Amino acid sequence: MTDARTPVSAVRRREVIDALRRGTVPRAGLDLFAVGLDRFAAAMDEEIAAVGKGGSAFRAIRGEYGSGKTFFARWLGERAKRAGLAVAEIQISETETPLHRLETVYRRLTERLTTASHPVGALRPIVDLWFYTLEEEVLDAGQVAEDDTEALTRAVDELMEQRLADVARTTPAFAAALRGYRRASETGDAGTAEALIAWLGGQRSVAASARRAAGVRGDLDHFGALGFLQGLLTVLRDCGHPGLLVVLDEIETLQRVRGDVREKGLNALRQLLDEIDGGRFPGLFLAITGTSAFFDGTQGVQRLPPLAQRLATDFTTDPRFDSPRAVQLRLTGFDLPKLGELGRNVRDLYAAGGSERISATVDDAYIADLAAAVTGGLGGKVGVAPRLFLRKLVADVLDRVEEFPDFDPRRDYALTVSSAELNETERNAAGDVHLDLP
Repeated sequence: MTDARTPVSAVRRREVIDALRRGTVPRAGLDLFAVGLDRFAAAMDEEIAAVGKGGSAFRAIRGEYGSGKTFFARWLGERAKRAGLAVAEIQISETETPLHRLETVYRRLTERLTTASHPVGALRPIVDLWFYTLEEEVLDAGQVAEDDTEALTRAVDELMEQRLADVARTTPAFAAALRGYRRASETGDAGTAEALIAWLGGQRSVAASARRAAGVRGDLDHFGALGFLQGLLTVLRDCGHPGLLVVLDEIETLQRVRGDVREKGLNALRQLLDEIDGGRFPGLFLAITGTSAFFDGTQGVQRLPPLAQRLATDFTTDPRFDSPRAVQLRLTGFDLPKLGELGRNVRDLYAAGGSERISATVDDAYIADLAAAVTGGLGGKVGVAPRLFLRKLVADVLDRVEEFPDFDPRRDYALTVSSAELNETERNAAGDVHLDLP
């Protein structure tokens, strides 16, 4: 919810409004209009703080389509970045990112790796910062002169080996590739340096000449991916990022794959949880999102009893009494009052950068009517409505009120929803719809 006492920058406001206008979840600024997440904030911040001190954490976010799982994941990511953590959000899919291929999951992780200062493509800046940090540490020790390039290189290499000792025992190629990258960077061999960063990120088809220069072979495999993740956490920690939040979104897609692939995916998830519990990944916060059917149904977690036991959470009580410290967090989605509150928050955010006429024309009563009309057109399913509701509110109403001084949404706007602008879930709820706002 927007705090009127805290000014919001024009850039931040525009990024949020532009995303809502497109019908997508903003990548940042979710705290400006979030509804219903306050009850999770303290527990999530505690977990983030523990991860930042060398612990590890896991949470499963459950909810039906439209309940806000992706929103929650990005809201959590923003909180993690504010605490200095790096963040990677990965969508699990049968073809692009199958869960049982951890080498592919790791590759997607590095492709989507972000920090507060690097919203995209953070892997190379993180590695460069790591080497800079090691050099500063060596120089601060006072045993090597800054102009003694050879001695500085040897000292940094020795320090790097010490920091990666645990990783090198199982995945020596990670340290070898980092060494090769540093040599290529220092000698101005940009092509080799770029190729080795790609190889460190799990990319395939890296030039053989670059791999030979670093003394590494082949491509990353399933088991090597865990060692590379361990190495990445070490690098992050040394250069000022105390941890990494990894979100595996839409994990319920496992229910729709071939039986043997599903079993492998569930086993991969169980393996990750075993490694987290065993302390292999200090600084890792793993979160997954999925539907209730995935956690409770016969085609999901319940097919693997050891995994089901780990994720078991009692949801027989009133949702008001759900513990935010439980391994599974239940999102109950929106009702009309919450949808109206969401609309008012977005209206107020929009109005902060526009004319006073916006709040007067698009008043609370109109927002309530619009929320009810959109929900009614989607079969009364409030949980499906937020995306479409916010898109209509911003693009069809608020933009016009700001742009046209004589525009009155009650008089000049009739809510119309076509099948073409609906996603699959909304289309299943509504079909072809033509609505007139009362």
